[in-house]
Amino acid sequence: MKYAGRLAAVTLAGALSLAACGTDNNTPGSDTSAAAAKADSGSGLSGTINAAGSSAQANAIDEWKKNFQQANPGVSLNYQPSGSGAGIQAFIQGTVAFAGSDSALKEDKGEPAQADARCKTGKAINIPMVTGPVAVVYNLEGVDGLQLSPKTLGKIFNSEITKWDDPVIKADNPDAQLPSTPIQAFHRSDESGTSDNFTKFLSKTADWPHEPAKAWPAEAKGQGAKGSDGIAQSVKSTAGAISYVELSYAENSGLQKAKVANGAGEFVELTPESAGKTVEAAEITGTGNDLKLEIDYATKAAGAYPIVLVTYEITCEKGLSPEDAKLVKAFLGYTASDEGQNALKGLGYAPLPPTMLTKVRTAIEAIS
Repeated sequence: MKYAGRLAAVTLAGALSLAACGTDNNTPGSDTSAAAAKADSGSGLSGTINAAGSSAQANAIDEWKKNFQQANPGVSLNYQPSGSGAGIQAFIQGTVAFAGSDSALKEDKGEPAQADARCKTGKAINIPMVTGPVAVVYNLEGVDGLQLSPKTLGKIFNSEITKWDDPVIKADNPDAQLPSTPIQAFHRSDESGTSDNFTKFLSKTADWPHEPAKAWPAEAKGQGAKGSDGIAQSVKSTAGAISYVELSYAENSGLQKAKVANGAGEFVELTPESAGKTVEAAEITGTGNDLKLEIDYATKAAGAYPIVLVTYEITCEKGLSPEDAKLVKAFLGYTASDEGQNALKGLGYAPLPPTMLTKVRTAIEAIS
């Protein structure tokens, strides 16, 4: 396949770096990571990459893994979609070479310091890799194109609105015929970056009375389901259900998706393009090659869908074992390549904006 010739392996000479071409060509849209990955197909990249974390990016990882291992048959990637919280703990404990997380390492939990200690000779960095829009999904027969404002969502998920024909929901949907069906609001039962991002959205836009967190607040009640696949299955099988899940899972399960109002009061349909408009406006709050982002959930950009999840690959800038550094750098080099990012489009994700991708490639080149 065409990918094999470009990616096959990194050279075994020297430090086995993918950065051989440097960064002087880091203009938006230039595929520096893919170019750096060009090497002699006989260089024999081999070994095992152990990783764990976000289930939101599981479908992306599966696609990347298939392509990467086909080009590098000596490499095995073991990724456990155990949830962001579990992935970060596995990374801190040193049992995986990188963790996938739907939120960056949290200062208030002491995660950056613990992750830096695991890296020993360097620091841990958050590298955004997957734009996974968060869909508000529902199961309500006969009601298509449901519109929900942030404040309405906050009341639904705080168990203040319990019937679909509530006046507050009717105000968002003046032309819809809403049934009196009871609302069954599902949330993630495991610690999840998806929950963290969704509750951040509610906190910033809906007067949400609880602290944003990976763990769903018990006071908000509702019904728990484990993992993104568990949420999708629960909504699909329960009349009157509503929940939040990544776009890829919503589309793969054929679930109805609500339009959500942004900061300008515009009800926006979720598409990779509408989600990308929100990511473009994100502020980088990390330093150096730590690319931690601050998402504006109340964005007023025209046509911007406001609930966006960015999955980070968390690893050591320096401090991995030589074998892990070589393999992680090669794999992430592929995921950040034009081909790797374009592969996301058919999976319910959105590619990173070009300016962000340039910074991501520079961060990957620094791994050693």
